[in-house]
Amino acid sequence: MGEAAIRQGSTVTDRMPNLMPDRPMDSESERRCIVTGESAPKAGLIRFVIGPDGALVPDLAERLPGRGLWMTARRDIVVRAAPRQISRAARTAVAAVFDPTELADLVERLLQRRSIELIGLARRAGQAVAGFEKVKAWCREGRVEVLLAAADGGADGRAKIRILAPKAVLVDVLTAEELGQAFARPHAVHGALAPGGLAGELAREAARLAGFRKVCEPGPENVTAAATGPSAMD
Repeated sequence: MGEAAIRQGSTVTDRMPNLMPDRPMDSESERRCIVTGESAPKAGLIRFVIGPDGALVPDLAERLPGRGLWMTARRDIVVRAAPRQISRAARTAVAAVFDPTELADLVERLLQRRSIELIGLARRAGQAVAGFEKVKAWCREGRVEVLLAAADGGADGRAKIRILAPKAVLVDVLTAEELGQAFARPHAVHGALAPGGLAGELAREAARLAGFRKVCEPGPENVTAAATGPSAMD
């Protein structure tokens, strides 16, 4: 397998599975999770396809050819996927050797890499800054759509910046080392992204990453074996 707009004033972990703005949803914007049978906006799911070798391949960009299989962007959901269940949904055979835990780990790595890449792109475009004072200045100027706070950083600094931009989306699923990779430094604890496409894309990817980095307690809505509604396929 290959390694592969949001409610304001919230953290990315608050938005699973409600990842899209409040607006009427048509059938094309929702998909059904093949594991839970629940339908939800595409932004909160991961698309997979069956590769030529029968392996299940994550398709974060949703561009790979083949019949799309969708799963809720949560570790506890992906690890419940069974080969027979996937083969039935895909209408083709899936590789007999299949480890759902390894698949969930792969998805997490891909989402982590994509989130770091997006912050790096924003930095190079002049749309992102790191450092408490720079972030504070941007907040006071009203230039912030996404706040970055290291998952392993102190709560005090996060709370102080949060007050300055209460309507910004808070992304707090990356470590200081990972944020540092995005900002080309050893580590970064605080950061911010200006409004724009990169900020919106990061918010979505970070929300999906949050489902793999924190254990989600399964609720009654996630144990349904089948459901009616939009297809889990393309």
